Amino acid sequence: MDMNRFTTGLGRAAAAAALLALTACASQKAPATADVAVSRNAVENAVQAGAADLAPAEITAARAKMMRANEALAAKDYKLARELAMQAQADAQLAQSKANSAKATAASNALNEDLRVLRQEVDRANSQ
Repeated sequence: MDMNRFTTGLGRAAAAAALLALTACASQKAPATADVAVSRNAVENAVQAGAADLAPAEITAARAKMMRANEALAAKDYKLARELAMQAQADAQLAQSKANSAKATAASNALNEDLRVLRQEVDRANSQ
């Protein structure tokens, strides 16, 4: 009786473990697909922010990793696809941040130049 109860419990544990493993394998595709889609949007957002001109190395790296993630997804290597997608997203966000920073710096420089010219005009007007 004890041995029968033990094997029944062991069988249930094995069945539960197998079910969890199958569930984990089945759920690997959807998150990988979602990660690739999120990363693709991050790359597009970075490009729209001007990363191609203002952060070319970072956006090139992001695009390369996106291509490799898509290849891994097509090959059903979901773990690699997810990793590459996450790296591509990080590279794209860095590219977007650099592009935004470069734009902000350019705007600040333009504003400083406008202020310099305005000060010169005020000084010239006050000296007359």
